[in-house]
Parts: sequence; C-alpha cells; structure tokens
Amino acid sequence: MKALWAALFVACAGVASAQQVSTAPGATIRGLDKVSGALVDMTLATGEAKMVGRLQVSLGQCRYPTGNPAGNAYAWLEIYDAVERQMVFSGWMVASAPALNPLDHPRYDVWVLRCSTE
Repeated sequence: MKALWAALFVACAGVASAQQVSTAPGATIRGLDKVSGALVDMTLATGEAKMVGRLQVSLGQCRYPTGNPAGNAYAWLEIYDAVERQMVFSGWMVASAPALNPLDHPRYDVWVLRCSTE
C-alpha cells in the first residue's frame, strides 16, 4: 500500500511541476449586486482598483497556464467595503472554482473570469 501511495505522489508531483504559469498584466472580474441583480464586468490592470457598488476591488496579480490564457486563471484580489471601512476579502480566487475561496458578503459577489493578456 505504501508503494502505491509513493507512486501516486511521484505521478502527481510530475504533473504539477510540468504546469508552467504566466503572469498577465490584468484580469477580467465580474461583480453581482444580489439585491438589484445588476452584473458588471470590468477589466483591471495589476495594481488597479475599481468599485463594484460600495466595494473597492484591487487586483494584485493574475496568473494562467502558459500558452492558454483562457485556461484556469487565478487572481490575487483585495476587496474593501467602503461603507463598513474594512477589508472583506484578501486572497487568491480561481476562475474555474469560484466557491473554493469566495467573497463572503451579504450584498455583493465578486469573482474572476479570466486573465487579460493585453
């Protein structure tokens, strides 16, 4: 049984190390106001911040599989609630699995759609 786990670990490590990632100059983010139902898509450059309702969304980085910018993007976001005057999210969000590390806010949802390569 130990040999099986060791073989599985080596196989997974090989796959993980084979995946190369690139850093994009920006990302496309979607925001949802859960009360009004309004959706907004916005493109942010690295280091830029924009408002989604009362939330200020700042992009730290966006990364994607090299050679596949439409692939599984993940972005470092910091989201600040201007009314509550507090940080409500700081971390990585994954485009293909937004529920993995979601923003927990009573009124707004924010998630990553893709990296922007231009």
